[in-house]
Amino acid sequence: MNAPMETVFGLLGGLAVFLFGMNMMSEGLQKAAGARMKSILSLLTSNPMLGVLAGAVATAVLQSSSATTVMAIGFVSARLMTMRQAIAVIFGANIGTTMTAQLMAFKISDYIWLIVFVGFIVWFVAKDERIKNIGQTVFAFGLLFVGIDTMGAVMKPLAQSDVFLTMIDQVKDIPALGVVVGTVMTLVVQSSSATIAVLQSFASQPGPDGVTSVLGLQGSIPILLGDNIGTTVTALLACIGQSRDAKRTAVAHSVFNVTGAFLFIWFVPVLASFVQLITPGPELDVIVRQIANAHTTFNVVCTLLWLPLLGVMVKIVTLLVPGKEEEHGPGALVTLDENILGQPVFAIRMFGEELQKFCDKVGSMLETLPGAVASRDAAALKALQADCAQVEAAEGELASYAVELLSAGATTERQAAEITDLMSIVEAVGRIGSRCGEVAALYGERLSSKKQFSDEAREELAESAAMVSEMYGAVLRFLSDRDATSEQVLDERRRAIIKRQGKARKAHFRRVGSRQCAPENKVAYNQLLLGLERAGNECANLVEHGAELSMWRDSLGTGRPGDDEPAALLDELAEAHA
Repeated sequence: MNAPMETVFGLLGGLAVFLFGMNMMSEGLQKAAGARMKSILSLLTSNPMLGVLAGAVATAVLQSSSATTVMAIGFVSARLMTMRQAIAVIFGANIGTTMTAQLMAFKISDYIWLIVFVGFIVWFVAKDERIKNIGQTVFAFGLLFVGIDTMGAVMKPLAQSDVFLTMIDQVKDIPALGVVVGTVMTLVVQSSSATIAVLQSFASQPGPDGVTSVLGLQGSIPILLGDNIGTTVTALLACIGQSRDAKRTAVAHSVFNVTGAFLFIWFVPVLASFVQLITPGPELDVIVRQIANAHTTFNVVCTLLWLPLLGVMVKIVTLLVPGKEEEHGPGALVTLDENILGQPVFAIRMFGEELQKFCDKVGSMLETLPGAVASRDAAALKALQADCAQVEAAEGELASYAVELLSAGATTERQAAEITDLMSIVEAVGRIGSRCGEVAALYGERLSSKKQFSDEAREELAESAAMVSEMYGAVLRFLSDRDATSEQVLDERRRAIIKRQGKARKAHFRRVGSRQCAPENKVAYNQLLLGLERAGNECANLVEHGAELSMWRDSLGTGRPGDDEPAALLDELAEAHA
């Protein structure tokens, strides 16, 4: 193989190992962090500083500002956070992404294979899942440096090539050209961390004099600025098909990096001097750390400049993406975002929020049913049937999302168990909604017939429906707060429903015998009572799974992002049906 091809394949191979290691380390960190990742969402209050902190921490764990930004866009689309909160998170994500460059600046070449070996042994041998995840993270950390060393080794001949040195001189002399090079590199690789790692590897090669860097810090900074611009494309692609505020959030990421690059391009010598001041030493020995520090300085300064102007940023993106945010109808379900399936902690949070709306819709149906039956409201009964179809469609969406989340392979055993338990809620609540729709449809049919139910029969059906609705709300309160009621009390409610159904059947038999009710209604009446009884039994099934369903609170987190005083989402559900 000739030298140019060997260099190209070596560079691509090293880059592939680096990206693989970075993705594996992100997965290992997420699994090792486990439930602690949920605390990140609790930082998402109205305080922008805490939003910046949340973005920085999330990106340090995910090892990708693009992943954090895509997650924020999905959360805005799902209304888990406001656009203002998401923009603060993106500011923090730009700081958190500098962690990778800082890690690459450590000189541990002599210990790379030892790190890889130890990480692999721990990952391969350990039985405890948490220890395995730590081993995976250490193994992946070693792979990062294997990729870096591979790229550095194949780049050495380039530093001696006259043609390549001429090209580098042009980049040095024309900063705008460096910005274009950095932007294009990141557009191709779709990872600013990877392109900055390539930049660090190349800049660490000696120039013709053997003493200074082939590129130098001033030549590296414009490429670094371009890397930051290129990484915004991922977010812009992720916002396609999302809500208007989600699009604005993606544009805010672009505005942040583009304005920062435009500002710093005029002060490259000043930035280089500052970084050299805080990172002194022979250029070849410190150039990698200097690039990392320049990256950190750029993002920290941009954040400090934009944070007080957060309101201005909101106005800018609103101007760039005009129009009013679409309002969702009451009880409407927001489509789940598949872009964050790789971050299970946050995906489970979104799943839980969607589940809350799902339960709200069924609760609303149960509250409407008694009144519609008592007043013979045909329009309300027809609306309940439409709601039932919506619930069934939502149940399918939730089930599909759960399957995709489990098949993504990024979940821990505990997270997989949480998803399974959440799906048991979806199925039980979905069946309750179906029973409600069936009762509405059957009762609506009897209204349109000549032989209608007597007033007494109608009141008995309405009373039974009200008892089911009350039990549904009581079950939610029980799942939220075990002290609110007890399993025994809920079981007594279920028995009361069954007892009431028995009395209603006997009363109906008497009415049919005395010709107060038409005999043709006997079968329909029994079917209506049976449907309500089954709905009550499904409520009881939720209680029977109480031990597992306690994970629901954990899955949804301690509170809705943006609340000044976090409150469990289950409490909100219970209050809605109290």
